[in-house]
Amino acid sequence: MRAIEITKAGPPDVLRLCFRDKPQPGPGEVLIRVHAAGVNRPDVFQRLGSYAPPPGASDLPGLEVAGEVVEGDFANSGFKAGDLVCALVQGGGYAEYVVAPVEQCLPVPHGLSLIEAASLPETYFTVWSNVFDRARLGAGESLLVQGGTSGIGVTAIQLAGALGHRVFATAGSDDKARACEALGAERGINYRREDFGAVVKQLTGDNGVDVILDMVGGDYLSREINCLADDGRIAIIALLGGAKGTLDMGQVLRRRLTITGSTLRPRSVAFKAAIAAQLRDKVWPLLESKKIRPVIYESFPLEQAVEAHKLMESSTHVGKIMLQVT
Repeated sequence: MRAIEITKAGPPDVLRLCFRDKPQPGPGEVLIRVHAAGVNRPDVFQRLGSYAPPPGASDLPGLEVAGEVVEGDFANSGFKAGDLVCALVQGGGYAEYVVAPVEQCLPVPHGLSLIEAASLPETYFTVWSNVFDRARLGAGESLLVQGGTSGIGVTAIQLAGALGHRVFATAGSDDKARACEALGAERGINYRREDFGAVVKQLTGDNGVDVILDMVGGDYLSREINCLADDGRIAIIALLGGAKGTLDMGQVLRRRLTITGSTLRPRSVAFKAAIAAQLRDKVWPLLESKKIRPVIYESFPLEQAVEAHKLMESSTHVGKIMLQVT
């Protein structure tokens, strides 16, 4: 099969089209003929050498796919050969075939193309796990999304908005801030010229937001603490701004604040299966009714993975970058 491999740690040019043996599914796994794969920030980190695959995972990049189930162990999943699915995988998505745990597969939502379906798993699993499970965004609560035009950001804005929450989002330009608002954010905040904390405090009557989805880390942490409501929660999912920050522990104590974080890739199949079940029950109906939608910025043929990674690193996109495999 054709695949994209990382020849060494480095810039996008280290990605290379290669030929690999087709993987074989094991117990509880299915083989998927890949039609499309998502390009995500963790793929960039893996290419740079800072995010190694978990033990036993494919060394090929790619964490989400959509395509046709070819064969495998269907267990009690309800899937069969020939079904169209999207799936979260630990790696190997940049290829014509990939193996996925059957419990991490979901049906392609009615009305969506395979490219659109392939854009869902990594971001929707991540947002649901962190915003709704770990940070417990509840009825009547508000959310601040850092990086609102990223794949994660457009998902979080739409999903929280569709479930009735006030949503605010940061972005790197006025145009991107307006794009966040078009997706459902009450206010897009251009962090290059506005103090997001001050804006949030003003818009919430000085109360602050209940939950912050943070993919920046670094010095954002101290600023985020200042715009959290009492009993507020911060869920950290990436460290684009650095791994170290300062923290006013007095505020944490006095105002009962929670700071948590997670990475999804190394978690167990059972953990991800539980998220998949929640997505199928609570989120897939929103996609099928068009209350939320995939946001695809650009698709590239598999052999142009280098160009896809260059676009990802430029941060000029709004939404998902995709690879069309077949």
